[in-house]
Amino acid sequence: MTDPSLRLPNTMFRAVLDLGDLPLDTPPLPARFAHPTLDADWDEEEELGVLYLGFADGQLHLEFTDEGVDFHFHHAADSGAESSDSPWPEADTTALLAWAAHLVAHVYPLLPDLIEDADEAATWHREGLTVYARDYGPVPLEIVDVEMEGEQLMLPWLGAGLVDHAHSDEPGNPILLLWNPEQDGIPDTPIARAWLDPKTGEPTSAGEPGTDWAAVGLPESEVLTWLETFYLNHEVIGDPAQTIVMAALARIAGLDGPSAAHS
Repeated sequence: MTDPSLRLPNTMFRAVLDLGDLPLDTPPLPARFAHPTLDADWDEEEELGVLYLGFADGQLHLEFTDEGVDFHFHHAADSGAESSDSPWPEADTTALLAWAAHLVAHVYPLLPDLIEDADEAATWHREGLTVYARDYGPVPLEIVDVEMEGEQLMLPWLGAGLVDHAHSDEPGNPILLLWNPEQDGIPDTPIARAWLDPKTGEPTSAGEPGTDWAAVGLPESEVLTWLETFYLNHEVIGDPAQTIVMAALARIAGLDGPSAAHS
C-alpha cells in the first residue's frame, strides 16, 4: 500500500489560452447530458481530430478531418467496443449530435495549437511554475484554472536490470511490470501487475507466479509497493496536459468558467 503521507499536495495552475470567440452558440443539450466528461486528441500526421464525450451511461466519440465528421458510440456495459447504435433514446441522441457538431466545428481549427499549448503548459507546471501564457497576438484569451493532483513520491527502480510497463486487455485493465535482468536488454518478462480495486478505489497489485525475486534484486513486497505508486502516478492521477485540455474544452462548451453563464 502506498504511503499517503508521501503524496505531494494538489496545486492550482493557470493557463491563458486562445479558445476562439466565446461564448459558443449551441443548440440545447438534454438534461441527461448536462455533465459530460470532455477530452480530445490530435493526430498530426493524419490531420485527424478526435473528441470524446463521456457520460455515466455511455460515450460518444467523434473523428473529424477536412473531409467531414464520423462518429460512433460506446455502451457503458461494454465501453471497449464501438457501436453504431446509440445508448440513448433517438430524440436525445439527435440533440446530442447537434450540440456536438457545433462543438466540433469550433474546436477543429483550434485543436492542434491547443494540444501543443497544453503540452508546453504541462512542462511549465512540472518546472514548478503556476501560470502559463504565450504571445498569441491580439486575440480574445481565456484564463483557465485547473487543480493539478499531487503525485506520490517514489524512488527510481533500484532492483537488478531494467523495467518497463505494458497495458493489458484483461479484465480490470491492469498494467504489467516487465523486467529484464540485463542493463541493455528489453524488458519483456512480466513479474507483477497492478490494477485499481473497484471496491476501495485504490491501486492494488500481485506478483506473477514463478518470479525469481532474488534475481530481480528486490523483495516481492517492495516491488509491489513501487508498482502501486507507479500505477497511482501514471494511471490514476490526471496527466497535466490532458487535465488542461479537458478544462479548456469545458470552457469552450460553456460548462465551466465565465462562459457557463451564457450556456
